[in-house]
Amino acid sequence: MKEHLFSYGTLQKEKVQLELFGRVLKGSPGILRSYKVVTIEIGDESFLSRGEERYQQTLIATNDDKDTVAGMVLEITEEELLLADHYEPANYKRIYVVLESGKKAWIYLAGSAE
Repeated sequence: MKEHLFSYGTLQKEKVQLELFGRVLKGSPGILRSYKVVTIEIGDESFLSRGEERYQQTLIATNDDKDTVAGMVLEITEEELLLADHYEPANYKRIYVVLESGKKAWIYLAGSAE
């Protein structure tokens, strides 16, 4: 079954997609309303040991419809979604949202950032 993942950062990069999924993902531009991007410091040593940057972006809910985040809506399989779960830092969680287009998609955000 096809899943949608809204990426606003690293998972948009072809290099990361090839390393993680073994292919370049199909996707289309998307907008997420009532969220904004913030930068946080990552303490997950497993994540950092893969050469990832200590400072990463995450989303926070603002409840303000004027706040928007542009990104890509990536088409992935359920198995690839599980791979993405293991890729993200330990404190990130995956939640389901509705994008501006009406399409439902998963997003990752830091657990303490909501």
